[in-house]
Formats: sequence, C-alpha cells, structure tokens
Amino acid sequence: MVYGLYYLPVPLHRSLLADTHHFDDSKVLTPAFRSELMQSICTPGTDLYQSCGWATRVMSARDISSAQLRPNGMYNLNAQAMDATIDLIKAVFAQGVNITDIYIDTIGQPAAYQKKLERIFPTVSITVAKKADSLYPCVSAASVCAKVTRDAALEVGYDAFKLSLATNETVPEQPAPGWGSGYPSDARCSTWLKQNMDPLFGWGTECRFSWATTKDLLESKNAAKVTWPVADPEDESMKLTSFFMSDAEDSGLPEDDFCMWYGRRVTQDVF
Repeated sequence: MVYGLYYLPVPLHRSLLADTHHFDDSKVLTPAFRSELMQSICTPGTDLYQSCGWATRVMSARDISSAQLRPNGMYNLNAQAMDATIDLIKAVFAQGVNITDIYIDTIGQPAAYQKKLERIFPTVSITVAKKADSLYPCVSAASVCAKVTRDAALEVGYDAFKLSLATNETVPEQPAPGWGSGYPSDARCSTWLKQNMDPLFGWGTECRFSWATTKDLLESKNAAKVTWPVADPEDESMKLTSFFMSDAEDSGLPEDDFCMWYGRRVTQDVF
C-alpha cells in the first residue's frame, strides 16, 4: 500500500491543480492520464515542478501482515495508515515548509481522525473528510502520486518475480499476464493468486496474508488442511523442553556415562 502527500502555495490550490491540470479523484482518471500528470510533476521547468512538492510512503505486504498478525497485539491497518500519514506530514515540517492548511481523505471516522491530528499539529487548520480526493485538488494530486508510485512498484516487483520463475519447476503452463493492481475486483489479480498459490505455503512475501481475499483462498478446498494439536497445560510431554532434556535415570545409562552418550568427554587434558 502507498500513501501520498502533496503540498503547494494556498493561492495555487485550485487554479493550478484543478483548473489548469484537471486533477480529480484518481480513481476516475485513466492510468495514462495519471502517468502524464506524474511526469509533469517530476519534470524540471514545469509549473507543477516549480511550485509543488510531494512524497510517498510505501508499506510492503510483508510489513503490513507481520504487524496485523503479531501475537503480542494487533497493529491494525487503520493505525498503520494513520502513522504513515503523520510521518509524511512531520517530514514536510522538518524541511521547513510553512504548512497552514491540511486536507486528508479519512481513515475510519473523520471526526476522530481529525481530533487526533489536531492534537499532533495544533497550529494548522486540518480538514478530514470522506472522499476528500474528489473534493480537494491537493488530495487528488496526492492520490495520483500514490497510485503512480504503486503501479511502478508493482511493475518492478513483478519483473523480479518473473526472474524467479526461471528456476521454479512448478510454474503454471499459462501464467497470468502480471499480478494486477492488488484489488480483488481486478481479474488479473485474482487470476494470479489462484494460479500461483501453493496449497501448503500460499504465496511469498509479495502477498498480504492478513488480506481477506487470501484467507478465503487458503481456506478453499484447494489448500492443504493442517490441524494443530491443542496443548494440555497439565500434560508435561507437550513442553518444548521435554524434547531436549531427560533424566539419566530414564535413559538407562549410569549418571556419569550419560553425558558421554554422544562423542567423548572433553577434559583439560585435551588443551
């Protein structure tokens, strides 16, 4: 997942982004148009390059899953997303940018999210709203930066995945043409998941195991079923240490000889 930030002078907010370059909700813009906008943002000499700044924060599938599935307390996706957004804003402040207004597409309840941000950034006017990427051009621009970065990362990642297939003997006869965007509604994504699922291990680090789509596939009839024994707290044989320690009395060997059952005793004479 990729989160984006975009900043520019307040007077240029709508005139430059909406009126001149037609930024809009990134989901309604075609991939080609998003790429054109991103190219303009990154090309020296353009008005977008001269007047604006942007940043993204990439969260890998492995990092998200390990945080969501950790045994000592789940770090849910909303909390991870909020922290990524806060880190992005702090990084812009650290560069000396004079931020007066912040607009954010909400994660969860807008009011609660806005209050949290206002406590962290008390000197800034903050607006958190649903569908902010269709209401505020700067959020639209941030969303474009995030989506183009995501698409580029997926493309580079898939190139590396294809290289690994050269040594894999279990490659499907007709591999899916790419792994898509990562959305379950994307036919390429769902096809890739089905064609590349190991019945026991699932997928590699490129896939998020805390995702409902992958959980459903792993629980399907094509996946191996594993039943883990439930440990009885009163059953001493279930303790891990019981596999590594034993009493000399139980071994049938004299206590003095038990330590020499494997190899020979090392004494000072050796040294």
